[in-house]
Amino acid sequence: MNDTDRFERQRELVPHEKLKDLTVTIIGIGAIGRQVAIQLTSLGVRKIQLMDHDFVELQNITTQAYFRDDLGRLKVDATAELLQRIDHTIQIETISDRYRPAYKTGEAIFSCVDSISSRAAIWKSVQATCSFWCDGRMLSEVMRVLTAIDENSRTHYATTLFPQTEAQVGACTNRSTIFCASVVSGLMIHQFTRWLRCLPVDLDVLFNLLATEIITQNVQ
Repeated sequence: MNDTDRFERQRELVPHEKLKDLTVTIIGIGAIGRQVAIQLTSLGVRKIQLMDHDFVELQNITTQAYFRDDLGRLKVDATAELLQRIDHTIQIETISDRYRPAYKTGEAIFSCVDSISSRAAIWKSVQATCSFWCDGRMLSEVMRVLTAIDENSRTHYATTLFPQTEAQVGACTNRSTIFCASVVSGLMIHQFTRWLRCLPVDLDVLFNLLATEIITQNVQ
C-alpha cells in the first residue's frame, strides 16, 4: 500500500500541498499540546517543533495521554517518539525549555501553556512573525480557543491577555480530563484546517461542555 493512501479520507478537508513546507510550533506539551501534536501528525504536517521543559509525572498518564513507560522522561522526547510511530518521515525538533525569544518558531504556532502571563510574553515576541496563532485554554469543563491570523483577530486576541492577577484561580492542570483536552485540541486543529483552506476562522470560541453551550465570534 502506498503510504499516501492513509490521507485518502481527508484529502478534501486538508490541503496537503500547503503542509509540505509549513513548520508548526507547539508551545507546551501538556494535556492540550500533546493532543494537538498527535492530531497534526495524523493530518500530515511535515515539520513540527515541540517546546516544553517539563517531565512526565504520574498524573499525566490519565490527563495527558502519556504512558507509564514515559514516567520521568521529558515530555518533548516522549511525544516526539510517539509522533515518529505515527509517521516515521516527519521532521521533529524538540526544545526542552520554556519559550525564549531567541528560539526561531514556525509560521503556525499553537499556544498550549497554562498561564496568561506566559501567553502574553510569547505573543509579544511572535505576533509580528507568525501567520497563524491559536491559543487553547481550559479550566475544568470550560474551554476557550482563540485564533489570530489578521489585524482584526490579532487586535481581539490582545484584549484577552488580562493581568495574571485577574485570572481565575488555578491553572488548567489543577482540574482536567483527557476528554476535555481532546475537545479543545480538536477545535484548535479545526481552525487550523480552515485557515489552510482560506476559509473564515472563528477568532474566539467559548465552549462550556457541562452546560453544552458554545459561543463563537467570527472574523469580520
